Amino acid sequence: MPAHLLQEVSGSYTPTTTVTAPHSRLLQSGEGKLEKTLLPAEEDIRPEMKDDIYDPSYQDEEGPRPKLEFVWRNIILMALLHVGALYGITLVPTCKFRTWLWGIFYYFVSALGITAGAHRLWSHRSYKARLPLRFFLIIANTMAFQNDVFEWARDHRAHHKFSETDADPHNSRRGFFFSHVGWLLVRKHPAVKQKGALLDLSDLKAEKLVMFQRRYYKPAVLLMCFILPTLVPWYFWGETFRHSLYVATLLRYAIVLNATWLVNSAAHMFGYRPYDKNIQSRENILVSLGAVGEGFHNYHHSFPYDYSTSEYRWHMNFTTFFIDCMAVLGLAYDRKKVSKAAILARIKRTGDGSYKSG
Repeated sequence: MPAHLLQEVSGSYTPTTTVTAPHSRLLQSGEGKLEKTLLPAEEDIRPEMKDDIYDPSYQDEEGPRPKLEFVWRNIILMALLHVGALYGITLVPTCKFRTWLWGIFYYFVSALGITAGAHRLWSHRSYKARLPLRFFLIIANTMAFQNDVFEWARDHRAHHKFSETDADPHNSRRGFFFSHVGWLLVRKHPAVKQKGALLDLSDLKAEKLVMFQRRYYKPAVLLMCFILPTLVPWYFWGETFRHSLYVATLLRYAIVLNATWLVNSAAHMFGYRPYDKNIQSRENILVSLGAVGEGFHNYHHSFPYDYSTSEYRWHMNFTTFFIDCMAVLGLAYDRKKVSKAAILARIKRTGDGSYKSG
């Protein structure tokens, strides 16, 4: 749905902060009124954070890359997971209907823990969330088991700031497989560690909920990602343990993982670049469908502070719909949104000519 069609549906629906072209920062005056001060065209609207903004000054060091060091534990576990997921596919036709619904429910909730939580809230600070929503998202993120929020956000900020370089944890210039899953199967490039250590993560360290999750992540993941989704179908509606484990748990988990990974791989290789032809990220509708709204990737890398990660808000974007629903309930607020004027200016300056309005 185009942004101009999105209506406020209740008095509690909190307004978004809109960026105009050139970008402006909204300041609170002494009288409580919002004032705008013009900023350079590429400056972020969040004065509290800059470390997810692309740094074009960083260049890879010349010479051969260090030798790959395989992490055999991860290789073995990922292989076992996907073998189990493939077996789970064969069991899907004989599952109980409630087990299907349970797997779908767990898929969407855990996906939101990544997209609305680790990504848009904690990595980019593109909106703010009150404690009940943050608590829900930290639980959902634990269900997803894709590293704790602190580590996920650190790697993602490095991905944006040093995109497509050796300091990018899943550098797509190293190939589809590497950017999809291979980066998890080898030791990090020294540049990832070096540059990642320089990022300002003070906002994450100051958030007690994030650090609590990090402290108890391993037992929490065991419970929320594996034990709970297996036991619920088996105990409550008599599903076989085999179907519960291989379908509701292993197959569901593998699908969530691969849907997320496609944002790093396919959405950096296949699709159009209507907003910035100079960067690798692309607009990929299929990825957006699987990753509940994260496939508008050329837009997202052009405007990482936009809470919708898309020009069109609800169009193919369940995560934005969820955040807006939370805003209606008063649980999400200060949602950053780029203005149409800023978008059109960027398209005219750096787009590849594929843009279609609406």
